[in-house]
Amino acid sequence: MARAPLLQLSDITLGFGGEPLFSDLSLVVQGGDRLALVGRNGSGKSTLMKVMAGFVETDAGTRVLQPGAQVGYMEQDPDMSGFATLGDFAIEGLEPSELYRVEMASEGLQFDPARPVETASGGERRRAALARLMARAPDLMLLDEPTNHLDIQAIAWLEAELKATSSSFIIISHDRMFLRELTQATLWIDRGMTRRLEKGFEHFESWRDTVWAEEDLARHKLNRKIAEEARWAVEGISARRKRNQGRLRALQDMRKTRADQIKRQGAAALALEAGPQTGRKVIEARGLTKAFGDTPVIRNFDLTIQRKDRVALVGPNGVGKTTLLNLLMKTDTPDAGTVKHGTNLVPAVFDQSRTQLDPDMSLWDSLTAEPGMRVSGQADQVMVRGSPRHVVGYLKDFLFDERRARAPVRSLSGGEKARLLLAKLMARDSNLLVLDEPTNDLDIETLDLLQEVLDGYDGTVLLVSHDRDFLDRVATTTVAMEGQGRATIYAGGWSDYQAQKPADTSTADKPPRAKAKPARKEPRQAPRATGKLTFKDQHRLDTLPDEIARLEAEIGKLEALLSDPDFYTREPAKFSKATEALATRQSALSDAEEEWLELAEKQESAG
Repeated sequence: MARAPLLQLSDITLGFGGEPLFSDLSLVVQGGDRLALVGRNGSGKSTLMKVMAGFVETDAGTRVLQPGAQVGYMEQDPDMSGFATLGDFAIEGLEPSELYRVEMASEGLQFDPARPVETASGGERRRAALARLMARAPDLMLLDEPTNHLDIQAIAWLEAELKATSSSFIIISHDRMFLRELTQATLWIDRGMTRRLEKGFEHFESWRDTVWAEEDLARHKLNRKIAEEARWAVEGISARRKRNQGRLRALQDMRKTRADQIKRQGAAALALEAGPQTGRKVIEARGLTKAFGDTPVIRNFDLTIQRKDRVALVGPNGVGKTTLLNLLMKTDTPDAGTVKHGTNLVPAVFDQSRTQLDPDMSLWDSLTAEPGMRVSGQADQVMVRGSPRHVVGYLKDFLFDERRARAPVRSLSGGEKARLLLAKLMARDSNLLVLDEPTNDLDIETLDLLQEVLDGYDGTVLLVSHDRDFLDRVATTTVAMEGQGRATIYAGGWSDYQAQKPADTSTADKPPRAKAKPARKEPRQAPRATGKLTFKDQHRLDTLPDEIARLEAEIGKLEALLSDPDFYTREPAKFSKATEALATRQSALSDAEEEWLELAEKQESAG
């Protein structure tokens, strides 16, 4: 018997008073779906999620949710008014027997539930909202850029939780590796339509390119047919006869079809031009040391950055990546050690908080009137790498509609703000790019272009990012900040760092161990790598002990909950859920332990 859809949208039209964002859009979400929701910035991904959640009323069409099903939506900017702390917000509506879920999520996502809402950062608020959603485990989870403001450690925890959940979920994310790990089907919003591929994100780009190639071929055939029919009409064949009148009407219909075709949005015209050439050595740090009170950030650190290097700083949130970046740029002073800059250094900085953008200024003024931006002396022009450009034309290069030129920066989405900041930086010559979390909010096509631009950039790049795929594509050197002032330099990007690091390195890139530690038989220590295991096997062998510890901690909490003799009579539905969760985790623990033993034995035999 066919299953009833978990959620169904039929013939949805939505326009916000202007051109329709969606027109006659339909889609179905089934139980067990694990979907990537992809599309260009501005295509309506977040709006469609809000329609799915029931937060946005459409102009036409229907939304049908399976009776009794629950939908949870992680808001990008959650409203926490009325809550004193992040923990109060996260546990709101939960039964006392379910509060342990928020505790576990707060450990994995690295936020303090006791933090007052009024002093919490935007990232902390988002992590609390994500914990709130994960703790409720609704039938359908809608996750809009869940990895923003998460470090690699927390992303790994979230990946493990989503792999283990029985809930359906839909994810919007720029993080390719995250999408590849989790999704089994793909929804693509393109020019107001949705298409579905019954394969995960890994197959999306080849599918998209095939669809576009087929469109281009069909358009070429239509243009050729129109040209042939137009030539027939011009050559004087009489249109009086009935069959010729029909042929002319067919020609008019073909022209209307071509006019109705919606042109694909082009790519942003990203371009960089290096300024004066620097010396061979760009930055040289010797004995660099910095601490805040008793907490060391960096100790006795040496680094030489040469012209055209692409150096990435990685590590968990709070470990000091931005501090090290500021020390290297001389915007902060070390407690000990020295930093020397090479000659002719012309830096351009992309900061993760977008502080270079004044929210009250218009896009136009952001390019022409802000101090430090070179302008031609006319209010409608900006100098772009030495050549005058009209502001509107330059904004169009970065996919901004002319009508938005006078809009305030505060009205922009996160991705639009990132593109505007890139437009400001790329208008100037530079020979050192400092990119602190540049990938947040950018769509995948723009990330591709940014990577290509960086490949061809004749200057040097300093990069902080938690996007593992982007690190692999860009970085030639990785500085792993491991806590307690330790920093180790590795050749290559993220995957190269993972392959090179010793097996007993810091767990900065692994899911955190749960604090609860039920009695258990410790797995034997994995032997040191011999080079015989594949990279994937070695990485799995390294991370399985932490996964085992996490599962055992969860099992311990569930067993403690179920040990209450009155639990079943008091809350039979929750007792049933907890029993199912315990069985799921016990099965996962058995599988993980068996997998660890197999890999450890394989490594030993290879040695």
